[in-house]
Amino acid sequence: MTQSQSSPAGSANPGNHVGQRDHAGKPGAAAATAPGGGARDDFAAGRIGADDLRAIEDAAIREVVRMQQEAGLRSATDGELRRESWHMDFIYQLGGVQKVQDDTIRVAFHNEQKTYEWAPPSAHIVAPVTLTHTIFGDAFSFLAGTVTTAVPKLTIPSLSMVHYRGGRSAIDQSIYPDLEQFWADLAAAYAQEVKQLYDLGCRYLQLDDTSLAYMNDPAQRQHVADIGGDPEHQHEYYIANINRALAGRPLAGRPADLAVTTHMCRGNNQSMWAAEGSYDFVAEALFSTLEVDGFFCEWDDERSGGFEPLRYVPKGKRVVLGLVTTKRGELESRDDLKRRIDDAARFVDGDQLCLSPQCGFSSTKEGNDLTAEQQWAKLRLIVETAQEVWSTW
Repeated sequence: MTQSQSSPAGSANPGNHVGQRDHAGKPGAAAATAPGGGARDDFAAGRIGADDLRAIEDAAIREVVRMQQEAGLRSATDGELRRESWHMDFIYQLGGVQKVQDDTIRVAFHNEQKTYEWAPPSAHIVAPVTLTHTIFGDAFSFLAGTVTTAVPKLTIPSLSMVHYRGGRSAIDQSIYPDLEQFWADLAAAYAQEVKQLYDLGCRYLQLDDTSLAYMNDPAQRQHVADIGGDPEHQHEYYIANINRALAGRPLAGRPADLAVTTHMCRGNNQSMWAAEGSYDFVAEALFSTLEVDGFFCEWDDERSGGFEPLRYVPKGKRVVLGLVTTKRGELESRDDLKRRIDDAARFVDGDQLCLSPQCGFSSTKEGNDLTAEQQWAKLRLIVETAQEVWSTW
């Protein structure tokens, strides 16, 4: 995600996709290569026009794609460099969603040194949910026309992100007295989006979903209860509706050549996080029933817990181990990474494993506490380590 949080600037494919077997990747958002707040601030202030801003973004994306390919990644994103937010830029474009500046969303981030309360505009459902156009379609087409050796990868927020923050209170009861109809409409909108992206040539799609990681934290489950949700089973509802979207009309079943992954971290804002806890609470339902090809998971420090939840991963699915942190610039030890991959392989076949950063390098416009060179050094380390561990690279 980037700030675009949903991923560092481009992930490598964790599955057998268009003939590749790729064990190195990244979630989606790029950090210091972004056009920066300066250009967007200039645009907001009227100092430059939309065409000027687009040209700046285009140049930055060409550069971030070039560097991903040079680092050896076999898939590349645009770094989410056109977005202000990794998820809200998408959600606000759904029909029936209204951007509201209120106190509905307040997210507490922290790390060892600091705390921060994020209060963005919220998303209220004020009309039936629809898809009025292909969201990020132009962005994907530009990316597809820019890559030369890598598979173009698009990251979008999972449909559960439309619901998680506000829950029932953010959905107009006169529009949806029954939440089942809300989920049916939302899943149908996502199915249409996936179909239209596929028609544009997208063959690698990532659904970014912090909710499935947050639900492992008892404090986050309390939040769900406080806003009227079901803290014991909400992750199961989310998984069922993601599956409904990936199999529903007009897809009528996901195309065989469309690779879909999900990325699940515990928050990524200026090197801080919002949730803690192992994947244990959601693991059985997540790994056993979510119909995706691969799972990008966060395991960069002790707050992520152990690898035991991997025992639920079925044959044929990939798990991308987010062992390399994007929250600090210090470069990890290659030997430590290889040791941790071996530890994970105690619970799932090592050939099903891949390596990546734990999240994007910049999920917000402020970025994380590392430099552009540190970002690229981490990506090169990931590729080189994957080449050593998996000789079939």
